[in-house]
Amino acid sequence: FQFVQQWPPTNCRVRNKPCSKPRPLQNFTIHGLWPSNYSNPTTPSKCTGSRFKKENVYPQLRSKMKISWPDVESGNDTRFWESEWNKHGTCSEDTLNQVQYFQRSHAMWRSHNVTEILRNASIVPHPTQTWSYSDIVSPIKTATKRTPLLRCKYDKKTQLLHEVVF
Repeated sequence: FQFVQQWPPTNCRVRNKPCSKPRPLQNFTIHGLWPSNYSNPTTPSKCTGSRFKKENVYPQLRSKMKISWPDVESGNDTRFWESEWNKHGTCSEDTLNQVQYFQRSHAMWRSHNVTEILRNASIVPHPTQTWSYSDIVSPIKTATKRTPLLRCKYDKKTQLLHEVVF
């Protein structure tokens, strides 16, 4: 599995259209939990698991996911969760059913809290502040005992941190 967290301000900035809130969230949120095919990790297999069931996202789980896994682009959280489950989660059904998939994702977000880890290292993403790749990876690796992959996006000639992948 690839567990991917995104930095909402970068996501909004490179889209060239406003996100769901005038000021994007200032913490890393879940982009997805993706079963990984190591020969082609960017493309999910054609999965035949069960389709998203809104009722499986029970109220307590829903309230947690609204914090950890919001739809920062359109603001339609349920539609975002549905698309992530139908595209990626269905590939995990041998291991995780829909409820477990979302529960595990939220638990991983809490245990791999990139926002908190970076704050503790005095790294708070900012439009004019720059850090090296290792400045960001090092505290995450120390805190989680895992080496993350950082994905960046370009805005003009500026490289912006977009995703942290475990």
